[in-house]
Amino acid sequence: MNAVAGLHPNYRKSLRKDAARLFWTACTLALVAGMVTSPHIAFEGAVAGLKTWWNIVFPALLPFFIASEMLMSLGVVHFMGVLLEPVMRPLFNVPGTGSFVVAIGYTSGCPIGSAVTARLRSEGLCTRIEAERLMSFTNNSSPLFMLVAVAVGMFNNPGLGVIIAGAHYLSNLTLGLALRFYAPNDPERIPESPVKSKGLVNLAFRRLLEVQRQENRTPGKIIGDAVRNAVTALLNIGGFIILFAVLIRMLDAAGIIDALAACLGVVLLPLGFSPEILPAIGSGIFEMTIGSKLASEAAVPLDQQVAAVGIILAWSGLSVHAQAASMIAGTDIRMYPFILSRLAHASLAGLYTYAACRWAGPLEELGAPAFAAAAKIHPANLFWANLKTFACFAAVLATIILLALIIHLACALIPFPRRR
Repeated sequence: MNAVAGLHPNYRKSLRKDAARLFWTACTLALVAGMVTSPHIAFEGAVAGLKTWWNIVFPALLPFFIASEMLMSLGVVHFMGVLLEPVMRPLFNVPGTGSFVVAIGYTSGCPIGSAVTARLRSEGLCTRIEAERLMSFTNNSSPLFMLVAVAVGMFNNPGLGVIIAGAHYLSNLTLGLALRFYAPNDPERIPESPVKSKGLVNLAFRRLLEVQRQENRTPGKIIGDAVRNAVTALLNIGGFIILFAVLIRMLDAAGIIDALAACLGVVLLPLGFSPEILPAIGSGIFEMTIGSKLASEAAVPLDQQVAAVGIILAWSGLSVHAQAASMIAGTDIRMYPFILSRLAHASLAGLYTYAACRWAGPLEELGAPAFAAAAKIHPANLFWANLKTFACFAAVLATIILLALIIHLACALIPFPRRR
């Protein structure tokens, strides 16, 4: 009996795994059956997903993926980890290396925050709990997507970009500050650098040189590997975007999106949302680009459209969740903190966006028709917008390092008692 009782938990765990495999098998068979019976719907969804990936995601993320790979290989992240440990630890309860994830996560777009966090975890630069904290508040929508694709391309109102992006980033920063209290008793510890301010800068430079001396690849090999890894990751992301675009078309044709919208109405209708906006939010649960487009076309007041887009972008969509899961597949990072934080981010972003809309006054007056007409999304405009966004990332990275140097200089002149 004791032996049977000892095997019982493992048996139940095996049953749960078998049930999950059967569930996903049934879902896959249903998707294949839908594509066979309605090939035109599957084709239209695949084309829409391909256009989204090629025109928006690929040019927006490729420079950042390449840059992150090169900076990791050249030791810049290790340099920032030593230098910014006294700054990141009190704010977010993450190591100094997390500052690089914050910089790239807030200036590029998801799921690059998950990819860089997984790299940090693989190299032993953060614990599992710290990686889950970082991953939960550094996966943002691309500023290029919010300011250009959404504000200009969908709403034809550039002024809305500041409201949408501002509420998006502010709510995620709020979440990051709150997550410092997540799992405070972390059993795993990464050795911290000594925080003697007078020697910390020298220690950071020594760590940078140490990593570079251990790097045996030539500069050409480093660049080539960075480009190859970046393109491979983006091909993976493109596959998820196309798959979920097809899935949304199939679910919409089957009436499942409408049923999901009715379920969402139980929560959102009492909050003042119109029934017409619910199908857009239902689609946004699966893919944020399609959901945002539908929200911008819904026959509801503009403040509800903008609030719905804020919720959709913060949730990010199951497509982005799947991309993030694929990025951390080779690590022990868990997904459930990320999913719960997306729910919290969606709630905060919806609240902040609505409050910003009320504070800004009539939203229609924010748009500048002449500017909107000039800012149509052409390939040349996207190229320069991507270049400016990448320059912004470099500026943010340099600003973080400069602020850290100023803080350490101030600490050297005015000694403060350190609290652990």
